Amino acid sequence: MRPNLSADRVNVLFVCTGNICRSPTAEGVFLHLIRSRNLESRIGVDSAGTGAWHQGEAPDPRSQETALSRGIDISTQQARRVHTDDFHEFDLIVAMDSSHLHSLRADCPSTYADRLRLFMEYAPETRITDVPDPYYGAGDGFARVFDMIEAASEGLLRDIEANHLT
Repeated sequence: MRPNLSADRVNVLFVCTGNICRSPTAEGVFLHLIRSRNLESRIGVDSAGTGAWHQGEAPDPRSQETALSRGIDISTQQARRVHTDDFHEFDLIVAMDSSHLHSLRADCPSTYADRLRLFMEYAPETRITDVPDPYYGAGDGFARVFDMIEAASEGLLRDIEANHLT
């Protein structure tokens, strides 16, 4: 059983490549945001990867460190791969970049295609399309990714409040 899921909630799944950097950060940031607004009973959240390379692993230590420095603990998350059932169970499946969206579209039953979104669409003011993968980068890549995720999370929550919560 995946955490926080219920038919009575709007369920959101964040997806990246291995589910150890971007999507667990998005899950943590978004969960923190919905908790701060007392919406955890109305919105469920999880994350997954397009591949199973890191299945069962905790998020990358650099993602954990960056999140923790901003007051968010993502250390208990465990990587998993997107499952066929996810297309039915989640109301919104949010891809971190265009390659993830393409992969999701290839696997998604046509009846659920309208659930797929690109995350940065929720932060149009940034003029950024994809959340870059910080895994192989150096410097402050994880901090930049965190900032992008924060901006898009705010926009996503505004969209959910306006269009999905009654």
